[in-house]
Formats: sequence, C-alpha cells, structure tokens
Amino acid sequence: MPVFYGKHIASPLMLGTAQYPSPAILADAFRASNAGIATVSLRREAGGGQDFLRLIEGLGAAILPNTAGCHSVKEAVTTAQMARELLGTDWIKLEVIGHSDLLSPDVFALVEAAAELTAQGFKVFPYCTEDLSVAERLLRAGCEVLMPWGAPIGSGLGLNNPHGLRALRAAFPEVPLVVDAGIGRPSHAASAMELGYDAVLLNTAVAKAGDPVAMARAMAQAADAGRAAYLADPIEPREMAAPSTPVIGKAFLQ
Repeated sequence: MPVFYGKHIASPLMLGTAQYPSPAILADAFRASNAGIATVSLRREAGGGQDFLRLIEGLGAAILPNTAGCHSVKEAVTTAQMARELLGTDWIKLEVIGHSDLLSPDVFALVEAAAELTAQGFKVFPYCTEDLSVAERLLRAGCEVLMPWGAPIGSGLGLNNPHGLRALRAAFPEVPLVVDAGIGRPSHAASAMELGYDAVLLNTAVAKAGDPVAMARAMAQAADAGRAAYLADPIEPREMAAPSTPVIGKAFLQ
C-alpha cells in the first residue's frame, strides 16, 4: 500500500468529492471504494459548509485539500494557506492551471508554488505532467510525491502517454507516484497500477457514472488487480508467437 510523507494509506485508490448526485451517494461510493484519501476543493467545501465538512470527516479517509481552479502562484499559495487553517492539515494537492481548455498544469508556476509551500511546512502533492525535467525540479523544490496526469481532467481518456509514465516510474523508482486525472474506466486504473504506480486519483469517472457506487467498487477492484499484477512481474510483450505447449517429446508422423 502507498506511503505518502510517512503516512501509510490503506488503499491505492484516491477519490475526489465533487459532482456526486447527492451527499448520500458520495458517502456510499466512498464506502464501496475503500478509498484511502479524499480530495477536497476549498471552493467545494466552502459551498457545502460545515455539513459537507462533517460528511467528509466521517468517510474514514485522509483528507487532501486541493487548490483546484487556481491559475497563479499567489492564488494557489493563498488557497493552500486557507485550506490548512480550515481543514487542519499540512497536506495540499497543488494545482496551478496553465490552459483553461485542457486544464493542463502550468509547470513553471507549479515549481515556484511548490517551493514556496514546502518552505512554509506544507507537504505538497503536485498535479504535474510526466516530463522528467519538471519532475526533477519539483523534487528539488521539496515535493516527496509526484502526481502526473494520465489525460486532461474529466476527459476519461485514460493514459495518453503510457511510455512517458513508464519512463517517469523508471527514473524515480523510490518516489511515490500517483496517476491523477483522465481515468475514465477501471481498465485505465488497472493499467496505471500495472506500470508500477503507487495509487490513482479520480473523481469524474465515479461521480458522473450511471451508478457511482458500483463504479467506485469496480475502480477499487481494478486498482488492486493492477497492483497485484505489477508485483507478480508480468511477461514482456513480444512480436512473434511463443508456443505455450512444449514440442519436446511430441510424436512426429512420417
């Protein structure tokens, strides 16, 4: 199971708390998923008030506040400070958005904000790309976890660049890595875990599913299966067929 900033998490599935049809379905989905971490946007929490906060605290998951919707260093840092005061945690999922259509990270502002927040004692979970140089800069800025995107937020496209994600895993074998954004189906979650990632973070795929509770359960099973497959050391793909039945001892008729 993943370890983030010294804290052991019971499940490789991390789940967002926005867009559910009702608070009751949100709670049921979390119970079905057994998610170890719940991400909370400060804007979303402010909209729900104390009732929403009590609901999240009752889920039994670690709370990871989120700077969702921030487009500058100042906005992200200020939001993180407010989240720490409101939610009582120094964990922060750091988002600094660079492109409004793709919701892609502004990697330059991200590194700057990560360094500033780390200096203030935050434990930063940066939403980033799979670029190795960006990853190196985030680690030098003090991040101990990296959260590269699979695809644009809410797109459900899965893993757009599995080769880049695999290269990131190989380059930083000791760093906890989480695929964040773009996962739409359980097969996507399993694929991310089969690459050796420590966890997957998703929201829309569960919250907007026809049956969020059933989808949450399916995502949990897929994440567990993908992790188990990775640990089992799967065979490498090959271009040509390889017989599964040995030919030694086979009778040859003239």
